[in-house]
Amino acid sequence: MPTITIELTDTQYKGLEYAALSPEDWAENAVTERCRIANDEIVQMTVQHCLDNSIQVPTTREEVVAYAFDNDIVKTAAVRQEEAEAAAAAMAAEQEAVTEEQTV
Repeated sequence: MPTITIELTDTQYKGLEYAALSPEDWAENAVTERCRIANDEIVQMTVQHCLDNSIQVPTTREEVVAYAFDNDIVKTAAVRQEEAEAAAAAMAAEQEAVTEEQTV
């Protein structure tokens, strides 16, 4: 099971103590809730994909999420960012080529 560790300055920790009864519990709950929301989105997309393509839906949420990544139904945020940056670079290069053609 992966572990995420964060380091805060004393001032940041004091701020979190002001905002939450337990900074540790607050941080764990915030991350856990974001994971739940992401997994809900993945399950929804994967079930829809399976139904649209007459594929048997995996039986547990854990299996659905694993199936989604294993079958490229979803991608990590890092991969999506890389793809978006590559697409933006390609568009910029294409626009630059068109601009150069217009000035010649």
